[in-house]
Amino acid sequence: MQTQSLSQPTLASQLRGLSAVIRKDWKQYWRYPLNAISTMLQPLIWIAPVYFMGQAFSVNGQARGFAQYSGTTDFMSFVLLGTVLENFINAVFWGMGYALKNDMDSGVMESNWLTPIPRLLFLVGHSATNLVVTAITSSGMLLFGGLIFGFNASGDVWKAFLPILPMMLGLYGFGFAFAALVMLLREANTLVDLSSFLVQIFSGSNFPVNALPRFLLPVALALPLTYGLDAVRAYLIGTKTILPLPWELALLIVFMFVMLWLGTGAFKWLERRVRVLGALGQH
Repeated sequence: MQTQSLSQPTLASQLRGLSAVIRKDWKQYWRYPLNAISTMLQPLIWIAPVYFMGQAFSVNGQARGFAQYSGTTDFMSFVLLGTVLENFINAVFWGMGYALKNDMDSGVMESNWLTPIPRLLFLVGHSATNLVVTAITSSGMLLFGGLIFGFNASGDVWKAFLPILPMMLGLYGFGFAFAALVMLLREANTLVDLSSFLVQIFSGSNFPVNALPRFLLPVALALPLTYGLDAVRAYLIGTKTILPLPWELALLIVFMFVMLWLGTGAFKWLERRVRVLGALGQH
């Protein structure tokens, strides 16, 4: 049997390296099963007050004031969908930025960087595990959330993937640049928490963005994620969209290509800067 050296990288060798990163992260995650289960139940606990508050302001089970902003009286399906998509956004933030910080704290960053594997492949591997875990926990969350609060997706599930795919690929590009910034600043917690929180607020993950004050609305409309969340909800629960759906899909595709290009370039530049400063092994 002929072996292929990683010093002569091929597609197969890079896939093996990617597989090794994913398997390692997968084993680490499920090493604490109670923590894994809690990631499914915690979001339901967080949105429970929203459910009861919404019921208190509903008339005959219908949130008519909410419908004026969103186009649907089913506020709980709106919130559940936003929470699920918010989980995927967090998977990119934490899967890329925080994973590199963990490597730096564990003292394995420099040894990992010496392996003949593309740096971006490490980031993809770290976030791929998070995305798979998020898909599993989000499915469970929708199942339990539907049983507890009610969830009615009357639209086309397959069409909902049209905005999801370019949105997630564009997030990967953003994640590349974000991970390099974490390496440079060597502080992940505050950066990840603040960034993910602001993105969730301004993209309207838990409420219609047109409910924002007028001076904040331009910020929300400048985020491509706003249109991604908007389009997914329109396909699944029939909400009214900010822009016509073809326009929103076109914006997401442009966002995908621009962010992949900018994110890759920013990561390479910042990673080179970190090596020049000799800060790769610091934490």
